[in-house]
Amino acid sequence: MALRTIASRKTLAALGSGLRAQARLATAAAGAYSRGLVTFSLPDLPYDYGALEPAISAEIMQLHHQKHHQTYVTNYNKAVEQLVDAMAKGDAPAVAKLQSAIKFNGGGHINHSLFWQNLTPIHEGGGEPPKGLLGWAIDTDFGSLEALVQKMNAEGAALQGSGWVWLGLDKDFKKLVVETTANQDPLVTKGANLVPLIGIDVWEHAYYLQYKNVKPDYLKNIWKVINWKYASELYEKECP
Repeated sequence: MALRTIASRKTLAALGSGLRAQARLATAAAGAYSRGLVTFSLPDLPYDYGALEPAISAEIMQLHHQKHHQTYVTNYNKAVEQLVDAMAKGDAPAVAKLQSAIKFNGGGHINHSLFWQNLTPIHEGGGEPPKGLLGWAIDTDFGSLEALVQKMNAEGAALQGSGWVWLGLDKDFKKLVVETTANQDPLVTKGANLVPLIGIDVWEHAYYLQYKNVKPDYLKNIWKVINWKYASELYEKECP
């Protein structure tokens, strides 16, 4: 158990640069790792698979959640278990080899866990413009909500290959920023001071069954189900 606990702590440290995204998830993981080996599990969605239609089809949501997100969780847990064993054996080449799998699959889990919360059905407030402090910050930093949406859509559409487009908070400067990350890299890989508020998945699996190769249409319509209330709660928590 001592070896497993030490290895688990070292695993968490190795994940620090790539997987410290949502504070809630990171804090929970840190506490679990301090007690020994921990595994992730697939979170339930806060709505039915068809609740985001017509913006996102039920078929896409089910496949995205049950297949893609589950795969990240499964592969992350497998890689961490292999890493713990490799560190216990002092197998440095195996430890180095496993880092990319842990970053990719752990990032996939973190990013998607936020993504599901960033969405909500229209009848529950999806697409309603942000109010309060976040609404004011958007107007201050981007000029208007419309300008922010245009910027994120443009950067998401221009992203080559797979990745994410983010609205984040730079905690050092107390300023909103738009960033993109490749593959399943969390926003924190662009800076330890960045907190994700909204992440939009622009992998093809997020839209292709419905929108084919017209990614701009997907980016245009997803704003109809964006959960600005949740983003506002994150913003007010991180930038009181």
